[in-house]
Amino acid sequence: MNKRFQWDFWAWITLLSIVVFGLFLMYPLFSLFASAFQDAMTGEFTMENFTHFFDRKYYYQSMINSFSVTTCVTVLAVIIGTALAYFMTLFKVRGKNIVEICIIISLLSPPFIGAYSWILIGGRSGILTQWLAGMGIDFPSIYGFAGILLVLTLKLYPFIYLYVAGAMKNIDSALIEAAESLGCSGIKKVVTIMLPLITPTILAGALMVFMNAMADFGTPMLIGEGFNVMPVMIYSEFINEVGDQANFAAAMAAIMVLITSTIFMLQKYVVNKKSFTMSSLRPLPVGQMTGIKNVIMHLCIYVLVALSMIPQLVVIYTSFLKTNGSIFVDGYSLDSYRTIFENLGTAITNTYLYSTAAMIMIVFLGMTVAYLTTRKKSWLTDIIDTLTMFPYIIPGSVLGITLLLAFNEEPMLLSGTAIIIIISLVIRRLPYTLRSSSAILYQLSPSLEEASISLGASPVKTFFKVTAIMMLPGVMSGAIISWITAINELSSSVILFTGATKTMSVAIYTEVIRASYGTAAALSTILTITTITAMVIFFKVSGRRDVTL
Repeated sequence: MNKRFQWDFWAWITLLSIVVFGLFLMYPLFSLFASAFQDAMTGEFTMENFTHFFDRKYYYQSMINSFSVTTCVTVLAVIIGTALAYFMTLFKVRGKNIVEICIIISLLSPPFIGAYSWILIGGRSGILTQWLAGMGIDFPSIYGFAGILLVLTLKLYPFIYLYVAGAMKNIDSALIEAAESLGCSGIKKVVTIMLPLITPTILAGALMVFMNAMADFGTPMLIGEGFNVMPVMIYSEFINEVGDQANFAAAMAAIMVLITSTIFMLQKYVVNKKSFTMSSLRPLPVGQMTGIKNVIMHLCIYVLVALSMIPQLVVIYTSFLKTNGSIFVDGYSLDSYRTIFENLGTAITNTYLYSTAAMIMIVFLGMTVAYLTTRKKSWLTDIIDTLTMFPYIIPGSVLGITLLLAFNEEPMLLSGTAIIIIISLVIRRLPYTLRSSSAILYQLSPSLEEASISLGASPVKTFFKVTAIMMLPGVMSGAIISWITAINELSSSVILFTGATKTMSVAIYTEVIRASYGTAAALSTILTITTITAMVIFFKVSGRRDVTL
């Protein structure tokens, strides 16, 4: 049966979605791949850029380094996050709510602040390094592979924790009781019953960790010191060659997109093979550990969370220290804050302005596109749904380069403007709101909308007066998470910024590079406090005590 096509509100929204994703996602990606296959001098088709990459160890070693550090981070994050979720879910932990809030704060703060803080602690002139040196003990180097591994693992294990803790809450205790009645207990019960049930969730979390670690630019840039990884190499090549020829950097970015796409597709294939649905009638009971085991469990959890929070605490503390140039001296002052409000006020204003503008667009697109892909299913909306997954697999620095390559000439000259930064924030952070909006739509019965239409309201009026109102809690919680991650965005902003469009995260990065540690700490403190405030609003709006990503 053929339905006659109508140019109604949803047809315009479908068209708008196609224009937005086509113009700001697919066209830039096409420009990236086209540039990667172009000769810089003649503009002819060539494989020279790719040959150049694989011919020289200096370049392809960065890909090997990225894989080695990303794999190690993912494995460690899975082990730590799963173990933490197991004990936090199944046993009574003192101060559990505070522990969870600390875990979420450590997740939502930018990773380069962690790198910067660990340099302050364990760098060559670090607090701990100098204290141990006074006792004749050499502190192991914090730079290179070990430093990146430490920072990214402490930053990203919360992804696994949040995913696995959510999955464990859905396990029905009847399964565990049945296993115990058949003589299955202890570690065997965990390995043969619980682990298979949460494997798809662990794989989803592992993908998120892998993608974040692979795409991270700030941490290896600050603490890598010679340990080159792909995002840093792409950034360096692009910044060095832009204006002359950026084709080689585009080829490296294209290789990275292919790698992340392959891993994403592989993960989707494995998860689809193992996926199942389960609803818990009786959640798992919370037990009480006793004796030395209880002490060890609490000690491990507290030490882990303390290590995760150290970057934030060190940054806040050092922001109040007196500085003399790049060196901290005895005494406390507010000079660092005075300096940033005098010299870097624009960066603070830009951060809030751009993130808020992006959030408004994200809310509109998130609500309408989610409605399209869940309520108005067709082959076209399926394509739009697939396109919305692309930001997951495009690293921020690569997205920045694709946007610059696509919008660097008339009639679409956007490079150097605030608009291009806002576009990058919308594209990268839209999935958070989109997924939370879709999730809440699946829980709403279409019968309410049908009742409204049967009473004479138009479909558009029904959407804004009924559906949108019911979607609001899910949309707002997703929007706040999008906003928090947008104010912390560095990877794409560092490629797209100019002096007039600098944001706080870029300002922190440039201040650290200039060794202005006091002002960097003050800016980081403002960013951290903003993140915590937004998290409090998130909990109030959503009425939840955890974050679902």
